Amino acid sequence: MSFPRVIPHNDGAGVIVSVGEGVDDSLIGERVWLYETQQGRPFGTAAEYAVVPANFAVILPENTSFAEGACLGVPAMTAHRAVLADGSVEGKTILVTGGAGVVGNYAIQLAKWGGAKVFTTVSRPEQAKVASSAGADEIINYKTEDVAQRIQEITGEERSIDRVIDVNFTANLPVTNAVLSPNGVIVSYSSLNPGDRPELPFLSMLLNNTTIRLVLVYTMPEEAKQKATEDITTALEAGALHHNIARHFALTEVAEAHEAQDSGEMIGKALIEIV
Repeated sequence: MSFPRVIPHNDGAGVIVSVGEGVDDSLIGERVWLYETQQGRPFGTAAEYAVVPANFAVILPENTSFAEGACLGVPAMTAHRAVLADGSVEGKTILVTGGAGVVGNYAIQLAKWGGAKVFTTVSRPEQAKVASSAGADEIINYKTEDVAQRIQEITGEERSIDRVIDVNFTANLPVTNAVLSPNGVIVSYSSLNPGDRPELPFLSMLLNNTTIRLVLVYTMPEEAKQKATEDITTALEAGALHHNIARHFALTEVAEAHEAQDSGEMIGKALIEIV
């Protein structure tokens, strides 16, 4: 869908200043975080004001700042779906690939919140610090270590991972397939090359009864979005979620913010401040 003019960005946080017909006007003045603001619409959150359907504005707990609330949306809801779509993770062992990324970081935290033991992969020492702060139990540098071998050494089992939350499906498939336990789930929300045509090790996956789940936040079921907003809010209220903010930019620096985020050098979120 194309529009003659687009204001970008889906996520944000702020105060409700007006409501439309049929919406309770007692909501005016409430602090909220937003999701999918620009999805299918021309005007997103890189602006002083944004208009969204009422259910896309979620009450922001008092212990969470606007900057922190603006981090949620796409990454936190993606992480929630990836971690919890296949049921509770209580007592399970989870592998989060790319634990320093914005989705991976929330996935670690939500998995720990749900009672799981969490392995994660990183490629640099500074990423390891971020993953450790998120609560990861075991951190493996995939550039310098054999991930499958390290997991086996730590757990004492060849296939010990109950659920994989994966950032790069095609590239990571040899490892994720090797470590996944029988009846386990590989949940992927990304593959670095969108045109990838992965070759699946069918017999191996068949014998292992592997489930593959793909997650795209925009098209996931509405009940899943509702559950995500409820659980994220509960976790925020409990102080269980922390937000890795890398840099703040002014509204006039939107292009610079995109360039910084896309550079691959920055670990964490780039935020646009509306002042």
